[in-house]
Amino acid sequence: MNDTDVLIVGAGPTGLTLACTLARAGAAVRIIDKSPVPHRTSRSKGANQRTREVFADLGLGAAFDAAGVRRMVLRKYRGGVPLHDADVNEGAGSTPEVPYPTGLGIPQWRTEEILREGLAAYGVYVETGCAMAELTQDAERATVTLADGRRITAAYVVGCDGGHSAVRRALGVAFPGETREDQAGWVADVEADGLDRDYWHQWFDEDGVLLLWPIPGTRAWQLQSSVERDADGRVLPPSLDGFQRLFDRHARVPGVRLANPTWLSLYRVNSRMAERFRAGRAFLAGDAAHVHPVAGGLGMNTGVQDAFNLGWKLALVVRGEAGEALLDSYDEERRPVAAWTLQFTGERLRAAMEGTRTPGVGTEVVITDDGSTLGVAYPWSSLARGGPKAGERAPDGRARDGRRLHEAFAGPHFTLLGFGGGSGPALAEAGERCPGLLRTCAAGDAARAAYGIGAGEDALVLVRPDHHIALSTRADGRGAAEVVDLLRHLGRRAVRSA
Repeated sequence: MNDTDVLIVGAGPTGLTLACTLARAGAAVRIIDKSPVPHRTSRSKGANQRTREVFADLGLGAAFDAAGVRRMVLRKYRGGVPLHDADVNEGAGSTPEVPYPTGLGIPQWRTEEILREGLAAYGVYVETGCAMAELTQDAERATVTLADGRRITAAYVVGCDGGHSAVRRALGVAFPGETREDQAGWVADVEADGLDRDYWHQWFDEDGVLLLWPIPGTRAWQLQSSVERDADGRVLPPSLDGFQRLFDRHARVPGVRLANPTWLSLYRVNSRMAERFRAGRAFLAGDAAHVHPVAGGLGMNTGVQDAFNLGWKLALVVRGEAGEALLDSYDEERRPVAAWTLQFTGERLRAAMEGTRTPGVGTEVVITDDGSTLGVAYPWSSLARGGPKAGERAPDGRARDGRRLHEAFAGPHFTLLGFGGGSGPALAEAGERCPGLLRTCAAGDAARAAYGIGAGEDALVLVRPDHHIALSTRADGRGAAEVVDLLRHLGRRAVRSA
């Protein structure tokens, strides 16, 4: 017998999201991390619109809304002179289809704290100080040996352990791509009394860059900057003295002293993707599977969305409600998204480097609608089984009983939407035959256009646990049978015989 169904290596946002998704679905899960204590560093600046939907589905939306900020005003300088303020979320409003019109500014340590609290509600806690030393697997299980010699066996292992992933190395999975040695930067968490915390201050000069973002809920700032080099052109390590020299050179604000650096890091622009995201009983997610430029803010968000895609599939398989072949759809769906992300963030980095040469232009040039990842879809997937919107994200909207559709979707189940008064019998038939996998919901007519359903048409739309459309079909006995057949392929034990 295995120690757990799923062992997650790495307790950052990707691993914690996966753990929450699995625990909620009733799967046995353990999550380990090599760090002795959780970190308190800002790292990722927050959640985009699609990630906010994921967190809301997990029941954590209110906690994130309370901890984060939606207002983000960029103040751009040249030669120390403020030139332009840009409120990047000005005028953004929710619609019936999109409940979160903006991202949410929140430091990564707080994101992880909220996810750990959510996980603890299921009785699952991060096992800290557990470094993976070895990973082996056979036809029955995967075994992780820790640095202290302990062993943990699991049906599946997921590496969510970052760009230097021990899981990826143990699997021998290549990580091709490039590291740009000529594109380096410093990042740190510092204090800077005397700056207005209503702004993300951005100094772009011809001889360097300095950005200071006020970390919500703290008195600290996240500093990003160009680097200093020695006489031979080698990059110097980040230091408080170096930060102060850059601040004095670019900001030119007398009396402001940077202090108390709690995190200092040197980064180089990397663009890499694992050659595969599955190797037998092991999977890679988040930075363990792909790394890319920070422009566009998709690093943490792509990892969270990897986890949300993989989590429901693993849960069905370990509960015996789906065949193991379902797990192949994780690589099938998410690797193309990762490839797009590498291309997109590379383009956004080039846009930033070009655009900020113009005085008064800042990082707003990297922002596009694509950065919300609401448009990420899997039309090529083997799980996209037909209909005008198959593979796309299922929009929010209203059910006939007044509920939000995304509230109806929340949980580890499929949701069958019925459009039109004539869809009731087909909904009832499918729900009766698939009680363990399926919930049904009569959709309001206002949601028709978003789902590609014509006026007056009776139709069924099957939505996956991760809010992507699997199938749209007719609302009759034949359509109900089509839904049942799809679910029977995924989970034979949950479907009653006709």
